[in-house]
Amino acid sequence: MGKGPHVPLSSCKTLGRGKAIPATSRLLLDPLGVLGWPWLPLVEVAPAVPPQLGARVVGGEDAVAHSWPWQISLQYSRSGSWYHTCGGTLIAPQWVLTAAHCISSSMTYRVVLGKQDLLTDDEPGSVAVGVEKMIVHEKWNSFLIINDIALIKLAEEVQESDTIRAACLPDAGKILPNDYPCYVTGWGRIRTNGPLADVLQQALLPVVDYETCSKWDWWGSLVHTTMVCAGGDGVVSGCNGDSGGPLNCQRDDGIWEVEGIVSFGSGLSCNMIRKPTVFTRVSAYIDWINEVGAPSSAPMQGVGHAASALPGVSP
Repeated sequence: MGKGPHVPLSSCKTLGRGKAIPATSRLLLDPLGVLGWPWLPLVEVAPAVPPQLGARVVGGEDAVAHSWPWQISLQYSRSGSWYHTCGGTLIAPQWVLTAAHCISSSMTYRVVLGKQDLLTDDEPGSVAVGVEKMIVHEKWNSFLIINDIALIKLAEEVQESDTIRAACLPDAGKILPNDYPCYVTGWGRIRTNGPLADVLQQALLPVVDYETCSKWDWWGSLVHTTMVCAGGDGVVSGCNGDSGGPLNCQRDDGIWEVEGIVSFGSGLSCNMIRKPTVFTRVSAYIDWINEVGAPSSAPMQGVGHAASALPGVSP
């Protein structure tokens, strides 16, 4: 994969000790989601994750606390309070991956890691870090919704802990097969026009291949090969509040990789049939991540840890 801000395969199974940074302002939930743009369903994760991969999701459930330790909350400041606006993925000690549409140059942001309940101040294991800079893909197009990817460099490096851990990224060019079971996570709305989630949610969303997703009665020409679709059964889907968050997929060897970044969905309903959640395909941007990120970024230090159990599912 070369050098860059992401965590190499040999280092993506690590644990360490974290440092808490106390939040000075009470966190509030953004009632409109990211910027209130009509095409951003900022994925929500209402459906339940069953105990076996590939099983049908029939309801919603909270994620087991800290079982998706690379999930972050991107928050902006307004009138002395912090508002959750997007999700994202920690990929290195000082780097977070998110969606381009989550970033506004007029806002002040912070990244909160190790978070489970957004309404709990001073949550044990949680870390709030300022932002040094944001790098939006130079070919991001908000009209065509393409190249919806951005990197955030944190103001300081974070160390891994039981609640904070960098994600693995896929090999460049990797394409997941149709119906591959993946999980989307975030704090978005639990139903269309419903409330935002306080506790981190998760949902099983099977991959929909490009051939299917690009059909005229699915997403048609709005979908490109640099994207990955998941869901679309009219029951399980994303919703407002989770743009920028990860699509988590488990490899055959048990290691989890972040294959997608929540990008868009239907603006009419969060769970429209044949309108799956659309993600930026991370494997299409590995070279870009390496090129624009700081080459001096070092992998997180810690004790080796293999992901053998399904995150968010109790044994």
